[in-house]
Amino acid sequence: MTAEFVAVLLAGAFAGGFINGLAGFGTALLSLGLWLQIMPPPQAVAVVVVMSVVSGLQGLWTVRREIRDRPGRLALFLLPGLIGLPLGVTLLNVISATALKLTIAGFMVAYGGFFTLRRSLPHFDRPTPAIDGGIGFLGGVLGGAASLSGALPTMWCAMRPWPKGETRAVLQPYNVGILGGAIVLFALQGLYDRETLLLVALALPGTVIGAQLGIALFHRLSDSQFRRLLILVMFASGMALALREMF
Repeated sequence: MTAEFVAVLLAGAFAGGFINGLAGFGTALLSLGLWLQIMPPPQAVAVVVVMSVVSGLQGLWTVRREIRDRPGRLALFLLPGLIGLPLGVTLLNVISATALKLTIAGFMVAYGGFFTLRRSLPHFDRPTPAIDGGIGFLGGVLGGAASLSGALPTMWCAMRPWPKGETRAVLQPYNVGILGGAIVLFALQGLYDRETLLLVALALPGTVIGAQLGIALFHRLSDSQFRRLLILVMFASGMALALREMF
């Protein structure tokens, strides 16, 4: 393990932790772009999922009151998502993961680009429990099939005029729950060998520090600034995902 390898590993850990602490998701957006240069894809994904959960657990404390105040809203997303997760893993045998990722990337870019250029934010405030559950289920399927559990829930939640704490109280525990399930599935597949666990241990400190800095900046954002941040991160995530899959 060279000094350059360790530097890239730590840079990815810090960057991924920071964006997760700030937005409540997105560790893979910044981490995978670096880690795929030094690790094979299965190992990089196995490490980034652990870092996503570690970052997310820190963020859960930030919105603990909002989670406690509205547990039903979170359950509408999370429970169907956990049902969809193993289905997504099964679908890998019959669909192209690359084609699926490029399709979702296209939606993310179109959505993020459209609402980034608009002056007014999207506004959809009436209760929609059936749609919420459907979005949660599809997010779980995409999490199992392409490690993209947060894409659809983030796009949907950014359209709701909820305060930033309430929005994060859905996205953060949803992603922690879905990706925690993914860790179990990856472990059963034998992805966490000694070398991968060593990389996880080395990346942990950078992820923790980055997440704490991101959380500190999160507290400084207004509700509208946070919603715009989610939309911008969607656009950047879609672009990064498309470029990674095409090249």
